[in-house]
Amino acid sequence: MRIHVVNPNASAPMTEGIAAAALAAAAPGIEVTTTGAAGGPPSIEGPVDGAMAVPWMLQRIEEAERAGTEGHVIACFDDTGLDAARCIARAPVVGIGEAAYHCATLVADRFAVVTSVPEALPVLRGNLARYGLSARCAGLRAAGVPVLDIDRGTPEALAAIRRETCAALDTDGADAIVLGCAGMATLAATLSEEFGCPVVEGIAAGLSLVTALGAAGLRTSKRGGYATPRRKDEE
Repeated sequence: MRIHVVNPNASAPMTEGIAAAALAAAAPGIEVTTTGAAGGPPSIEGPVDGAMAVPWMLQRIEEAERAGTEGHVIACFDDTGLDAARCIARAPVVGIGEAAYHCATLVADRFAVVTSVPEALPVLRGNLARYGLSARCAGLRAAGVPVLDIDRGTPEALAAIRRETCAALDTDGADAIVLGCAGMATLAATLSEEFGCPVVEGIAAGLSLVTALGAAGLRTSKRGGYATPRRKDEE
């Protein structure tokens, strides 16, 4: 099975990190191709960055569709452009935010999200409400660290993520942690061992779910909300 993982931002180092995490998470026999949205913003930290990233990301989705991919993973925790991607794709499309939330509900009663910057919180809050998972979320916490600092693994970024993880468990009463940034992927195993709870990162969750959808022969519905857009060429 061929799976396309797209980083909606233009950071080449972050795309490389996402590619490594995706390859590590892929099941045997899964062929993974990772692309970046060159031309988009260097990171996605709030609605403006997300809106600017969507056209570039959709180009990568369309290219992968033409190449015959059997599934897409959008590697931004905001699930940037997810609905639009599903409209133009026949293969299943999974966002790492939605995937991580659903996986967390299968291993814990309530989870908390530790993300990058406060600007991301309204987007994540809206996504949780739309997915019907607000009641399962014990809290949303921002480490106050830019996405690219997280991806670089600076000591300050790691300390802030650990601080908010501890607060989410001890203060918010979470039973599991969802890491709310693709750049946090490599931290999941270490934090899980340190804090003694499930720590879900979205790239592995997204790969797992899109692989399962493909194995089940499921494709994106072309009826209703995800129907293929009508052409609007000028007469």
